[in-house]
Parts: sequence; structure tokens; C-alpha cells
Amino acid sequence: MVAAGRGNVLISRLIHRAHAESDWFLGVATCALVEADRTRPGTADRITALPGLVVLPLDPAAALAVARGRDWADAHTEWAALPVPERPDGAVVVTVRPEGWRGRPVRVLDLGSGDADGHPVDPGDRPF
Repeated sequence: MVAAGRGNVLISRLIHRAHAESDWFLGVATCALVEADRTRPGTADRITALPGLVVLPLDPAAALAVARGRDWADAHTEWAALPVPERPDGAVVVTVRPEGWRGRPVRVLDLGSGDADGHPVDPGDRPF
């Protein structure tokens, strides 16, 4: 969410897709939203105003998972991404910090693999 506020193009495209496609949505874990706003004040106001984004509540089961975690934002995000009957494959965690998700039982989409402004890197520019 912080990277979106800083203009990451890949994240902006994902947010646009969630707005434009009726069967797409992005879930935002409440604890991650709070942490993003602490890091970059105003982020929560902008994120919650976007169509296609759903703020995922901190229900009792999630609260127990968060209480056991060291980082509330990551613990709530992980909980929200785990498989449930409605989503047997779970959800995908979108991040610009994929290294922090290694070894966790969730799928990860790395949107940080771009240049400093979040623009996709041209594969032709990569050395072999």
C-alpha cells in the first residue's frame, strides 16, 4: 500500500484491474492498512476510497492469529491469504518485499521487480 502511494506502476495497474474487472477484487488486511498509514500518513484514506478494494476485518479468528505473530500487519495478511472453503487455493499476497514471505504457507506476487519508480524492467536490459 505504501508502494502504491509512492507511485509504483505495477501496483497501480493491479488496482486498476480490480476496479475495471467485475470478478476481481483486492483484499486489504486491516492491520496492514493501519501499518501502511503509520508509515505513510494518509495512505488509509486513499486506499479505502478506491473501488475494487475490500478491507478485511480483524475477526476473532484473525485476532488470535495476529496475537501470535510478531508483526501484526504481516500476521493479518498471512491469515487473510490462507486457504478457506470459499477460496481453497487461498489468496495471493502482493508485495514489493517478497523476501519477507519466504517459507510462509502463502502464494506471493512480487511487484517490486522494477526500477526505482516501480516501472517494469525491460527483459532486454538484463544481462545474460
